Amino acid sequence: MGLMLALASIITYSISSMSDWKKGRSAAEKLKSVYVAQKSYLADHPTSSFSTLTATQLVPYLPGRPGAMPTQKSLTDQSLTIDVTEMPPIFTLSSSAYDPSDSDSDSLWDVGNM
Repeated sequence: MGLMLALASIITYSISSMSDWKKGRSAAEKLKSVYVAQKSYLADHPTSSFSTLTATQLVPYLPGRPGAMPTQKSLTDQSLTIDVTEMPPIFTLSSSAYDPSDSDSDSLWDVGNM
């Protein structure tokens, strides 16, 4: 019985870690699409500065033309905001950068090394 409980707890922990990793990868893909939109917009508007960009300006440049800025939830299911005035873009939660991974260049919750 103890062995079965130990195995069940290991499996539960593994599934939780995999779910967190999937959220991180999904978040990175969304940030990469916004990064592509930023670069495309600035290529079409070379006198503009990335620090003055707005989500409305970038939506037409998003790959696949989704019609709206992508959304993402944190690991604790709080809504995150994409800061498009940073290049590459970042997720923010309560006006501070959100990246629960150990690195800001691992392509989990960030654009990473492209």
